[in-house]
Amino acid sequence: MVTDSLLTTYTESDALDLAALVHSGQVSPAELVEAAVTVIDRLNPELNAVVHRLYDMARAQAQTVDKSAPFAGVPFLLKELASSWTGAPNTNSSFYLKDVVADFDTEVVRRMKAAGLVMVGKSNAPENGWSITTEPKLYGKTKNPWKEGITPGGSSGGTAAAIASRMVPIAEASDGAGSIRIPASCCGIVGLKPSRGRVSLAPFGDYWYGGAYFLCCSRTVRDTAAYLDAVAGALPGDPYTPPVPDGSWLDLSARAPKKLRIGFSVTPPNGTDIDPEVKAAVLATVAMLEGLGHDVEEHDMPLDANGVWGTYTNMTCVQTAATFDYLETVIGRPVTPNDVEPLTFAIIERGRATSGIRHISDVEQLRQVGRDIVGDLNAYDLYITPTLTQLPRPFGYYDMSETNLDRYNAKWADSVFAFPFNISGQPAISLPLGWSQGGVPIGVQLVGRYGDEATVLAASAQLEQEIAWRDRRPPISA
Repeated sequence: MVTDSLLTTYTESDALDLAALVHSGQVSPAELVEAAVTVIDRLNPELNAVVHRLYDMARAQAQTVDKSAPFAGVPFLLKELASSWTGAPNTNSSFYLKDVVADFDTEVVRRMKAAGLVMVGKSNAPENGWSITTEPKLYGKTKNPWKEGITPGGSSGGTAAAIASRMVPIAEASDGAGSIRIPASCCGIVGLKPSRGRVSLAPFGDYWYGGAYFLCCSRTVRDTAAYLDAVAGALPGDPYTPPVPDGSWLDLSARAPKKLRIGFSVTPPNGTDIDPEVKAAVLATVAMLEGLGHDVEEHDMPLDANGVWGTYTNMTCVQTAATFDYLETVIGRPVTPNDVEPLTFAIIERGRATSGIRHISDVEQLRQVGRDIVGDLNAYDLYITPTLTQLPRPFGYYDMSETNLDRYNAKWADSVFAFPFNISGQPAISLPLGWSQGGVPIGVQLVGRYGDEATVLAASAQLEQEIAWRDRRPPISA
């Protein structure tokens, strides 16, 4: 039986706190698993953040955990998208893949296991990750623990809701156009998209030409830094190899940053409006950084965001179509409109209809745009923006039953400050630095130079000392 004392410790601790208890022998990995099981079973019926509860796998793994590993015994959720953990469902939240079970570990999962993380389940995600909400037809919507009726974000919405509600302290997240940072913003937690190539996609070679990134969400900057230490690293032959700092990211995050030159913008580069409360949160962050001794100046991005977004999404259609061509060999039959949500089939059809010449022209344009973004921001150690230009939208706003792909993609306008950094490859983090009058979290984004997660994390830790978001709890939480 899980004691009230253990539950209190579990829900009030971050991942490194829990691992320290295992290191000292005060708590066992098996006890932490049972605490996670208790909290998930209590909260998940309302939130639907965890779509596969893999308790037996977790209990077996807890018996073999290296108790000296950095995250020894820490309960963890794998996102139901892409990453493969042997023996776990691997459905991408799609009816087409509903019976698929992973028969191998991706490289990042191998590193998770080596770090001592214990998978207790898999978190909800939209079908194939192509949404900034989490409302898949296969598993149903994940609720935001902060407020009824609004999205927890996507595509890592199950992860974010589980962390915010204290089901687990840390969980996997991935990001093809903001899908780590957006749910972190909606749920009031920390979400870092690392530099391009920082985490190997092996055994796969690449995806979306470096536009897809894998890391985590957490409640503390130090957990994110330590997780980056655990899973980062390119393999020989990987297509992108960012520079590696001297020292661990955990150590570097704890050092007060030098005086930084910081640019910021509250002007969306697609010409849309920004919510006044979101704007106020960004400006308050900028003022706080200036008060901490950093130099700040306003600088708007000279980016044709609408045009670039169209090019980026057309590129992803081709890669998605290629992925489904491969999956057809796994399933043993062609994918049909009855197997996937309407939007997904529209993506596949557009990808299959795009010529190779058009595709490579799109890729070349995106390469040039990425270079332009990096060049434009190169004068700054950090660049500050909203994570989302609006507060979290109501359920149904991003509707994957839409068959008009362009009309659907236009609704991603709220995330106009997110996807450019998938293209440029720069590290970007969302921090819970504001709350609306209605009690909804507001994320602020910090963007660093390519390969410089250290500065992003150090500045984030400095802000974390100023705004104690770790102790904030949503109405639905353990």
